[in-house]
Amino acid sequence: MRVFDRLRRVRPFDLPAGRRTASWVPYVLVLLAAAASLAGLAIRPAAGAPQQTVDYVIVAGAAGLRWDDLDPQTTPALWQEASKGSIGWLSVRSAQRATCPSDGWLTLGAGNYAASPRASGSACQAPAPELTQPDAIGANITNQRNIVRDNQDKLPYGAVPGSLAESVRCTVAVGPGAAIAAARPFGRVDSYAAQLPEDPTTLLSDCVLSFVDLGTISGSGATRKAAVVAADAVLARVVAARPARSLLLVAGVSDTDQGSRLHVAIAEGEGWNGGWLTSTGTGRDGYLQLIDLAPTVLTALGKSSPEKLFAGRAATVVPGKPDNVADAVQGTHDADRRASAQRGVAAIFFAVVAILDLLLYALIVPVMVRARRHSRPRGPALPSGRVVTVVELALTATALAIPAALLADASPWWRGGHPAWAFGLVTGALIIAGTALVRASPRYRRTLWPLAAVSGIGAVVVGMDLLTGAQLQLNGVAGYSATTGARYAGVGGVGLGVFVAGLLVLAGCLAQLVAKTWRPVIFVLLGGVGVVMVGSPYLGADPVGAIAVTAGVCVAAAISTGGWLTFPRFAWAAFAGLGVTIGFAVMDLRRPELEQGSLGRFLTQLADGTGGPAVQRAAAANGETLLQSPLTILALIGIVMLAFCQFSPWGGLNRLFGLHPAIRAAGAGTTVATAIAGVLGGSALTVAGAAAAFAVPVAVLTALRVLLHAADRTRPEGETDGPGGPALRKSDEDHLAAH
Repeated sequence: MRVFDRLRRVRPFDLPAGRRTASWVPYVLVLLAAAASLAGLAIRPAAGAPQQTVDYVIVAGAAGLRWDDLDPQTTPALWQEASKGSIGWLSVRSAQRATCPSDGWLTLGAGNYAASPRASGSACQAPAPELTQPDAIGANITNQRNIVRDNQDKLPYGAVPGSLAESVRCTVAVGPGAAIAAARPFGRVDSYAAQLPEDPTTLLSDCVLSFVDLGTISGSGATRKAAVVAADAVLARVVAARPARSLLLVAGVSDTDQGSRLHVAIAEGEGWNGGWLTSTGTGRDGYLQLIDLAPTVLTALGKSSPEKLFAGRAATVVPGKPDNVADAVQGTHDADRRASAQRGVAAIFFAVVAILDLLLYALIVPVMVRARRHSRPRGPALPSGRVVTVVELALTATALAIPAALLADASPWWRGGHPAWAFGLVTGALIIAGTALVRASPRYRRTLWPLAAVSGIGAVVVGMDLLTGAQLQLNGVAGYSATTGARYAGVGGVGLGVFVAGLLVLAGCLAQLVAKTWRPVIFVLLGGVGVVMVGSPYLGADPVGAIAVTAGVCVAAAISTGGWLTFPRFAWAAFAGLGVTIGFAVMDLRRPELEQGSLGRFLTQLADGTGGPAVQRAAAANGETLLQSPLTILALIGIVMLAFCQFSPWGGLNRLFGLHPAIRAAGAGTTVATAIAGVLGGSALTVAGAAAAFAVPVAVLTALRVLLHAADRTRPEGETDGPGGPALRKSDEDHLAAH
């Protein structure tokens, strides 16, 4: 606080003539902070070392196979391969909302998000391609050309089914699902057998790449168990007959119903003994995508992936897997069970937050109307102190809901019989504790204290989670689910909204403690930290979010000293943000294509004319999320409440911004950053909705405080009492504490 007191009193026109060079110090600090942010974004983890090459690869797939299906007694072959090899959780996202067996096998063979034709909304069926066998060796899928054309013309992913088969000399397929993966784009399956022969040794060594359909695992109870046992028996025969120097990939290639799950991924062979599977596409140890299997196959065979066709990245192995498979994937480490529970609880949580926000704002409007001083001789009485206290506590608690939900994900709420109730109880307890912590502070009566305290809590919770590997957001209620196949590491949309709002509003509160000259420095310093936290591949791993934060910080810094966003200020902010963005993009483009981030890949696609599908995917994702996400409702509720506080005579937001211009700057920066992050990231109003649910309640609380003291005497910024002047009243001190 002493440092801020000194900075508050330092003004260039008060300095001796010889020391007036201090006026350029803030600008130098701004440039240094921008350079440091750019340097922080430039650092990327080293790519995983490629595994040893092999002579043969066998892909044994079982649609629907999950880790909870494995058991050392009933599935000894699967258990042995998992114990010897490298393992991971497989996300089976395809071009369909639900990945049915045919979609999964087709995506495996395309190395990209693909979809097999089926009636809309129909239940998943076992793979049944239109096969003909004109000779005793291979087979043909008669409608393969139509499938390729549909994926090319009707879907925005640019998938070409059969790309993996086209990349090798010949392939072997055993079973109908394997035929879908092994078929070339024109439909030819080089070598096909409907079932695994009694002695498959010769068959599995005919070609460098073999696909084996272990069957479809569906249903529950005894039916499912019997299917798993049958798949294990087929795998045991494959293991016994596999050629030397071969890599065996076992994958649960799809779901078997309309619900998304995480499935089995095993890689066993020379160089794949132990460890977790991962890829640069997921950025998370132990997680792999279905689209990563095709480039993994070619890398293992020492072949390069076809340009612009594969969307995945080759798998690598990282240490850390427990020796016991049960310890790795069951109990507290059962990611599939947690992700399944997360989907239902997340929908309930955000719906409850939206309803509570709506009810709370509706109840607060009459309080704010009564809080405004009227010029008439008679007017409505001011709200009682007890009502104001209850309202302030309710607003504080509402703002802390998402940070509390993030912390609640550290508990094993998902393991009980009633995960929603368990999560609700833990979250409620954390909300009460956080509200009590804010209220118990000696500075609670200060006008900006609840706003600053809550903002700091949100920024610290998300920031600490990123520093520790984003464990709270992965498969977390306030995070993201690995089953959706959109994000596996770093900061999610909800976390980004809370982090940006918390960091910029905290910067605004701190900036009110210093002189005008130094306010942009506060925003740029804290904003630079935010850019690195969000954009660094070690932390947030969201370059698009980093660009959005850069834009928001520039806008906030430009208007932090007061006044409007004039054209010169806008130009300065735009050029500064553009400079950081271009610098980051140039560094990303200089990396090898397989090591580029999402920004570099997108710019590469724009340069070679293939960026259209990426833009189409982002637009489709924005439209879908806008209509289906409960965070859209939270964003709209927040916008309506802010509009009331801004434009109605009872709102108080205009007076708040007039007394504290840095808070207005923080609000403008948050709006810009969350809007850009949502639109460019394909999440529509998700980021803005999280920011609104977090920041709007305490903004309303602060506006209410300003309304209650609207008739109190205040002074222009920088004015001080002369010797013997009247002492300030407590309410005046509250208003001026941030100047």
